[in-house]
Amino acid sequence: MKSRTITPTDQERILPADRYILSTSDLSGRITSVSDLFIEFSGHPENDLLAAQHNIVRHPDMPRAVFSIMWDAIKDGDEFSGYIKNLSKDGGFYWVYAHILPITDASGDVTGYRSVRRHASRTAIAKLAPLYAEMLAAEKAAGPRDAIGAGLAVLRSHLAAAGMGYEQFVARL
Repeated sequence: MKSRTITPTDQERILPADRYILSTSDLSGRITSVSDLFIEFSGHPENDLLAAQHNIVRHPDMPRAVFSIMWDAIKDGDEFSGYIKNLSKDGGFYWVYAHILPITDASGDVTGYRSVRRHASRTAIAKLAPLYAEMLAAEKAAGPRDAIGAGLAVLRSHLAAAGMGYEQFVARL
């Protein structure tokens, strides 16, 4: 379970361009394996991460709508790519470009998910941070029941103005 006692700070850690944060999770998002770099950047010891929900590193600046898009994709057996701001145990943060793909068994059934996170470009972050803030503001104004829909409406408006879908938008950042 995600700790609600972490106070976010402005201390950013930047993932090196030549390194990757890796993890796997079960179908409900509980972490089943982590890389040393995940432990390092999250600030959580391995035993706190294993079996915890992956949202243990969810930063409060992240709109719920982004995770709704992610879950819709991966639950359908599709891959997801997107930019995520994560929260470290010490309150710091780190941006990643996350690629999540299903893990399948010999029968082709999805048994879990593999997440590979890499360096997020400063250009992408500069474009996304204001959009995420606008989505988050809409979610907060709408209240918990309607938050995801409100965040998605903001995102869809931006995508429509750009004339592209989410995957195309993310790929061009």
